[in-house]
Amino acid sequence: QVQLVESGGGSVQAGGSLRLSCATSRSIFSFSTMGWYRQAPGDERELVALITTGRTTSYADFVKGRFTISRDNARNTVYLQMNNLKPEDTAVYYCKGNWRRDYWGQGTQVTVSS
Repeated sequence: QVQLVESGGGSVQAGGSLRLSCATSRSIFSFSTMGWYRQAPGDERELVALITTGRTTSYADFVKGRFTISRDNARNTVYLQMNNLKPEDTAVYYCKGNWRRDYWGQGTQVTVSS
């Protein structure tokens, strides 16, 4: 059974930083792409950042220059470094990996206060 477990969420003031982690139960090389998504109350889930096995990255426009996605293959973990956080970044952040199908983590809450 494939599991993705997020951690690192919390509450922070605007301008602060958090680093999210997503640990996989399967070798990270199994996943062609891994990504971070977020969902705020009343909104649809939206893409934040993606990273491929070749470490190619892509970002949503609203996080470019502030967030960085990375991966540690030895630890089977994907990270999302979030800097200069804004209140509008408040959401539940989810990790997703694709191996034959999409697998989602349970989510981690990020709350940014002004």
